[in-house]
Amino acid sequence: LNGYRLKERVPDNIGSFTVSLGVPEVLRAGTDATVVTYGACCAIALDAAQTLDELGVSCEVIDVQTLNPFDVTHMLARSIEKTHALICVDEDVPGGASAFMLQQILEAQNGWWHLDAAPRTLAASPNRPAYGPDGDYFTKPNRESIVATVYGVVRERQPWRLPALDG
Repeated sequence: LNGYRLKERVPDNIGSFTVSLGVPEVLRAGTDATVVTYGACCAIALDAAQTLDELGVSCEVIDVQTLNPFDVTHMLARSIEKTHALICVDEDVPGGASAFMLQQILEAQNGWWHLDAAPRTLAASPNRPAYGPDGDYFTKPNRESIVATVYGVVRERQPWRLPALDG
């Protein structure tokens, strides 16, 4: 997994730092699409959200924080009610954690009711994990793949608003 490659500041509240189980955190508010992720993909999704913002797409990025229990507050369904678009991102194999998150949001939270476009999952390539940073970049979700997926979902909903991306 990618997380060990990130360099971040050590929390100064290490003795009192806690994560509420089953309570997601909105890392970036947005109105056009909801990106649900966790772990190392949070930083990648935030980077992609910045690029999307420059392209005129407002992306809400949510860190689920825990998979079990999963969003006991139904915050994700409320986000989809606002954005009407859902993309689940993780670096697991297809059918892994991103599929689990999608199932929980659509079935347990009835999030499908609020969607105006087909939901998407964005996971690693279905092959043996590659070695090193280049291998990660080409086999796992990256800024470009998240930008293309989110942009495509929003453009599917509102084709008159966004031009096609080149390439």
